[in-house]
Amino acid sequence: MTIRQPRYSKEEFARRGDEIYESQVRSQVEADNYGKIVAIDIETGAFEVDISEISACDRLEARHPDAQIWIVRIGSRHVRRFGGRMKKAV
Repeated sequence: MTIRQPRYSKEEFARRGDEIYESQVRSQVEADNYGKIVAIDIETGAFEVDISEISACDRLEARHPDAQIWIVRIGSRHVRRFGGRMKKAV
């Protein structure tokens, strides 16, 4: 089994992923997939959408075995949240 290595710095990886999402993917997925995960290959622009990160990545890797995958939660700035959050006082 070959271990895939990143080919870009963290900054370049994020820049490419965000750029592809905003320019190519967002308009295709945002309307009916709020809260789902989109996995994007930052080299080819190919993507998969699923409720599960693992399922989206597995399907993308099946099509592009050497994919460099960037993950976005549709409609959110965060893929995951850590810790609690405070409720607003009414």
